[in-house]
Amino acid sequence: MELYFLRHGDAGAKDRWPGRDEERPLTPEGAARIEREAAALAAFALPVELIFTSPLVRARQTAEIAARRLSLRDVLKVDGRLKPGFGMDELASLLQECRSAKALMLVGHEPDFSTVISTCIGGGSVEVKKGGVARVDIESPASLRGVLVWLVPPRLLAADP
Repeated sequence: MELYFLRHGDAGAKDRWPGRDEERPLTPEGAARIEREAAALAAFALPVELIFTSPLVRARQTAEIAARRLSLRDVLKVDGRLKPGFGMDELASLLQECRSAKALMLVGHEPDFSTVISTCIGGGSVEVKKGGVARVDIESPASLRGVLVWLVPPRLLAADP
């Protein structure tokens, strides 16, 4: 199973947002950058079947942009397991529900994604930057063991052609 871990785009500094952190949206620049990144992802023709996103506003906005660009709006699902605190138990639960899928996109947060990816691949230091995406191929939903196929930083996805 191919897993695409997409970290949400830039939502600005937490201490500058007057509301609850869960409601902090993408900045206009962050949304524009995710638009460019999602267009680049669409060009890769990723075989994504379902997109799951954290319920936090910045992640939902990122997922909505990606889903629109990938023509997958009808398979976008908000899932509380992807909120901050996402870990191996949440991944296992999600993959069990989708065990027949060949490719999923997960939209969420750091440091959760880096920790989960590192655990899946047997260790090492991984960092998914805001707007970055990683592909991990999992042997089976039961094993949760896999290989990091690629990790693309946002500056490459958002670069002008």
